This record gives sequence, C-alpha cells and structure tokens, in this order.
Amino acid sequence: MSKNLVNNDFSEIIFGRKSVRGYDETVKISHEEMLEMIQEATTAPSSVNMQPWRFVVVESDEQKSKLKPLIRFNTKQNDTSSAMVLIFGDMQCYELGEDIYNQAVEEGKMPAEVRDQQLAAIIPYYKSFTKEQMNDVVKIDSSLVAMQFMLIARAHGYETNPIGGFESDQLAEAFGLDKERYVPVMILSIGKEKEAGYTSVRLAAEKITEFK
Repeated sequence: MSKNLVNNDFSEIIFGRKSVRGYDETVKISHEEMLEMIQEATTAPSSVNMQPWRFVVVESDEQKSKLKPLIRFNTKQNDTSSAMVLIFGDMQCYELGEDIYNQAVEEGKMPAEVRDQQLAAIIPYYKSFTKEQMNDVVKIDSSLVAMQFMLIARAHGYETNPIGGFESDQLAEAFGLDKERYVPVMILSIGKEKEAGYTSVRLAAEKITEFK
C-alpha cells in the first residue's frame, strides 16, 4: 500500500470528492505512479476473483485527439486532464483464471487442491454464460474497480471525473481492442484540479433504505 493511502484521512478522500472537469494541463502522471494507482485499485472485489477489468491509459496528444470525437460532451476533460483512463470488461476474462489461481497457490493463499476444484467448476460455468450474462458480470466488477480507482486517485492527490457518455460501439476498436471481447464500461479523467469541481447533494439514507 502506498504512503499516500496511509497518510490521507479516509473521510476526506470520500467526502471531499468533487466532479472535476478542468485540470492543470502542465501536470503529467508518471507511468510508475499510474501503474501503482491501478494496482491499488485492483484490490477491488470481483466475482470468483476473475478480475475482468482492463485499462487503456490515453495520455498523448495524438491519442487524445483520437478519443475526442468519441466522448460527446466531455471534451474539456479530455483536453486538460493528465490522462483519460478507459476501463473495459473482458468477456473472456476466464482465460486468465489459471494464472490468477496459480498465483494464489504460489503465494500461499490457496491450497493446490482447492485451486483445481474451483477452476474445474468456474471455467466451464463462465463459458456457459450467455453474452448478456457475461456482460453483466464484467460491467459490475469493472465498475467496482473504477470507483476504487477514483478514491485511490484522491489519495494520490488527483481528482477524477467519471464519464459514461461516449461512443461505446467504437471505443474498443479505436484503441486496437477486439470490440466483441472488450466491453467499454467507463472513462475516468484524472489530473490536478485547476477549476473548482462540482459538488452535489445526496438523498438521505432513510429515504432510500428499507429494513425488513
């Protein structure tokens, strides 16, 4: 865990979050720090630990120009952010299942016999899913990692803005991915706040909760 996560007050990370659209264009995020944030974000839970999330970090002017016509009303974030993080769900994430479970055994987190039993059950089960069922699974899991990345980014001193308005049928192919395999889930802009971010109200918990 990074020192940033240890030193920052967690309530400030959550309650101080704002939706930022204008960033300091002079601020760049190193690949080392970006990978650190992604690694921390991937501690988010996923169904049977298949970790279906995949990331494309768009940071160069050339690639941002390619992204710009695909993000509708969110071009300001694209123009000023340090990077635009594209999050996809891998519809064939189970292909890495053996790698994941082997690592768990190597790190002493799972007995080999449990690995074998679980893989024998999980992989055929995932392969039996309809496209709609798998789409639901990877989008739910990838949304969890997206939210965690937003909180991690704040702990590192950055702000983010989640973007759902984009040309979902074109995004994967535009960045060299198989659109049948990789489902776009969300785009996150990230950078140092230059313009004051937006805050918003939330309904009271009592209004949206029932106890049975």
